[in-house]
Amino acid sequence: MRHAIRKLCITVSFTALLLFVIGAAAPKSAQAQDLSEFEKRMTKFTLANGLKFLVLERHEVPVVSFHTYADVGSVDEVKGITGLAHLFEHMAFKGTKTIGTKDYKAEAQAMAKMDELFEAMKVERRKGDQADKARLEQLEKQFKEAEQEAQKCMVHDEYEEILTRVGAVGFNAYTSNDATQYIVSLPSNKAQLWALLESDRFLNPVLREFYKERDVVTEERRMSENAPLFRLWEEFEAIAYKAHPYGEPVIGHMSDIKTMTCPEAEAFFKKYYCPSNLTVAIVGDVNPQEIKKLAEKYFSHIPSGLKPEPVETEEPPQRGERRVVVEDPAQPEVMIGYHQPNVNHPDSAVFEVIADIMGTERTSRLYKSLVKEKKIAVSTYAVQAWNKYPGLFIFSVTPARGHTNQECEQAVYAEIEKIKTEPVAPEELKKAKTRSRANLIRQLDSNMGLASQLTFYQVVTGDWRNLFKQLDKIDKVTVEDIRRVAKECFTTKNRTVGVIETVDSR
Repeated sequence: MRHAIRKLCITVSFTALLLFVIGAAAPKSAQAQDLSEFEKRMTKFTLANGLKFLVLERHEVPVVSFHTYADVGSVDEVKGITGLAHLFEHMAFKGTKTIGTKDYKAEAQAMAKMDELFEAMKVERRKGDQADKARLEQLEKQFKEAEQEAQKCMVHDEYEEILTRVGAVGFNAYTSNDATQYIVSLPSNKAQLWALLESDRFLNPVLREFYKERDVVTEERRMSENAPLFRLWEEFEAIAYKAHPYGEPVIGHMSDIKTMTCPEAEAFFKKYYCPSNLTVAIVGDVNPQEIKKLAEKYFSHIPSGLKPEPVETEEPPQRGERRVVVEDPAQPEVMIGYHQPNVNHPDSAVFEVIADIMGTERTSRLYKSLVKEKKIAVSTYAVQAWNKYPGLFIFSVTPARGHTNQECEQAVYAEIEKIKTEPVAPEELKKAKTRSRANLIRQLDSNMGLASQLTFYQVVTGDWRNLFKQLDKIDKVTVEDIRRVAKECFTTKNRTVGVIETVDSR
């Protein structure tokens, strides 16, 4: 992931309007009327090649945020190429056939030679002890020579420098299980420049420095492995998912990263970066009709393609509790997960409210019980899955000094049992709903935050308007809903437990 150039936070009166409109006291007619007003400022269109655009006018400041959502993440990978979605995120900043190069023809020849040599090195290395060391040394020497030739043609970081010079903010990208997203905010008079650059990197991408950047990700993976919680999370996910690719790490397995090839990345791009798999949200001081013209001019030339099929693998129901113990010279930790439905399930808002009641803030049940009252933990949290496919509802606890994982684990189960058997007090439910709504609304403060929400709801739920419907769903959650969902989900056989068991490092 690229580091943000600098932080941008634009707080506008729109947030205050939302707070007023969709607060608990607002009548439904007012909500509908103001959603209608919101729709008047939204322009949605799709190019002939399938690329979708959401354009929302916010004229408070002369800034516009651009958010490109590629509907591809680690969930779309298979064994052998884990981590490729994340690696491609890195590659998307390397430029195009005209940006980032002095002589693309010579550079392309050198890069093709590198691909050929790397494949030959892979074949030789597979022989293990029988590998011809002299041949390997010669191949590695030739590979470095080809790499040097490609480097001579490069203009480093030219893509980013072009945007930086015109005042870009938050130029970044990130990869998750479900998506890869590219973001930047610019002065509103630079919309045409964005359209030219963004369309070019999807029309004419060049995966330059592929093997060098792959080594960067290898080091990123190695550094992550030094973090105890990363090690726990990876082991935890691996046993929580028997079949579904959510059990694979987003960053990928080390052996896969080390052996990836540029042709594999190009094939991945061709399949998943077709226009029908991309959605762009543009929020800020823009004219929708001008954006339409720019979209037609710059993006309509990208060849169309069929949208990739969704992942068909389904996680089978668990037949019993699963446990993993990570022995580590680190602070103990308890992680408890329960399989739950995806974000489009009718109970998604119920899980959201349960997460707030159980462990979102210091007013939550887990924090009050385990940290404040019993003093057996130093931190707690609970979080619901917010995924395209069924995920995990997670409880996590860090034991206090002198207290054990087992003690904290049992205390969590006691609190879970209460929410399954005892009705939540009306006042507690009301506060949880208020916080859940406020958390969602807070994400709409900035142009970029709103662009992020619009693309997510459009792609994953099928309609950006579901952003507002989610607020309605939260309002409708009942005490009985909470008890019903808790009983259905938080069962022993649906449970996966992972712990860090502290051991002496000597």
